[in-house]
This record gives sequence, C-alpha cells and structure tokens, in this order.
Amino acid sequence: MKKGKYTSLSEINVTSLVDVTLVLLIVFMITAPLLKSGMKVDLPQTVAKEIDPDKSIVLTVNKSGKLFWQKEEISIAVLRERLQKRQISNRLEPILLQGDKEVYYGYVIEVMDVIKELGIGNMGLVLKPRQR
Repeated sequence: MKKGKYTSLSEINVTSLVDVTLVLLIVFMITAPLLKSGMKVDLPQTVAKEIDPDKSIVLTVNKSGKLFWQKEEISIAVLRERLQKRQISNRLEPILLQGDKEVYYGYVIEVMDVIKELGIGNMGLVLKPRQR
C-alpha cells in the first residue's frame, strides 16, 4: 500500500470571525445612544409656590467671594454658629442661597456643605428665570 502525503492546512478562515465582529459592532451602535439618553418619561407638572424673601434667610455670595447674611457680611465660621443657634431654637425659615454667576463654584459648595452638614434641608437656590 502506498502511503499518501497529507499536507496541513495553514490558512485560517476568518470569514466567520468578521461576521461576528460586524454583528457585534451593529448591536453596539444601536444600543449605545439608548444608554446615553435613558428612558423617556412623562414627568408630572407642578406650580411651585414662591417663597417670601421676607420670611426666609437670604445668604448671598457676591462676585468677589464675600458671604452675606441678609445684608451683613459674615464668615463661614459665623454662618455655622448662626445656623446652629437657629437649629436649637427650632426656627424653620427657609434658607435661600444666591451666588453671582462669576463667583468661584467651590465656595458656593462650601456654604451648601455647612448648611447640609447641620441637617438643614429647607434650602433653595435663587436663580433668574431664562428668557425665551
């Protein structure tokens, strides 16, 4: 008997690998925008009542980074003391925080941290409505 010569096949067929890769690419291209935008929901609407500034504490951070309680300039330490006294006396006036748009953002966050650190949840940010 004559023994036949067998040669090994050294080529790799990549057609199936390319097909799978293209299918995965298409799947990711379709699902990626959905992950970014999230679910669309119909949010409830409400009419928020306006807070009377005369019955609330207005904290202001001006353009130069100075902190004011109503119209009196104070420091962060004084703010902490006043808020602690307010908390002890159980006065529940809302705190309105307004900051100049050019002020250092970290300072406004520091003021907010003092308020939240003391457990005061009745705080709002004062904003100017956008003109349309």
